[in-house]
Amino acid sequence: MRTLCASTLIGEFFVIGFAGLVAMKHPDLSMGTVWTVCGIAMALCVLLCGMLTRPGALTVGWALQAALVVSGYWVGTMFFLGVIFAGLWWAAIHYGRKVDVLKARHAARAEAQTAAPAQEV
Repeated sequence: MRTLCASTLIGEFFVIGFAGLVAMKHPDLSMGTVWTVCGIAMALCVLLCGMLTRPGALTVGWALQAALVVSGYWVGTMFFLGVIFAGLWWAAIHYGRKVDVLKARHAARAEAQTAAPAQEV
């Protein structure tokens, strides 16, 4: 799960950066405000990559997804991209957990097969 979630977050990092470039053209937003918000969101993406195994990290990730959708009020394309990344975040969590379970089963089965011949001797 960690690999899929981290991949999604790195993709978001770049999308947020590009959205910042678009938001700079917005007449009601100052460049300082745009880059402060984008910088915090981009830093959060990178920090979350390293904290995905900690409690609450997935919840913070969901909050980031919601913030991306809400950012569509300033950069219209972000409504679409926010929903796409929220779907990718859900898929990374959902399918990542399934892969983790399958990996654990496979490792247990391999360990049981390795231990069985040692007991026969």
